[in-house]
Amino acid sequence: MIIFGTRGYAFQLAILTFVCGNCGNPAAHTLRKYVTKFTLFFIPLFPISTKFRTQCTFCGAEHQVPREQAEGMLAQAPAPQGGAVHQQHHQG
Repeated sequence: MIIFGTRGYAFQLAILTFVCGNCGNPAAHTLRKYVTKFTLFFIPLFPISTKFRTQCTFCGAEHQVPREQAEGMLAQAPAPQGGAVHQQHHQG
């Protein structure tokens, strides 16, 4: 019997400040990268989907952004304090 499936991972890339398109407030937004990987016997092998999203910390609205826009946002983001990237884990 072969056991396969998918598992999702979320990585917080940056915290940016701009005006929210939903509530209109200038607020911090988290930029996250969501990756879904194919798993075989519970071992993640390769990514099958990658999405980028921003979430407003004021109203909670979340918007998907294209890869090019996310990379541009990341290039303009200040360097992280301590140099660590926070990783969050969830199952998809």
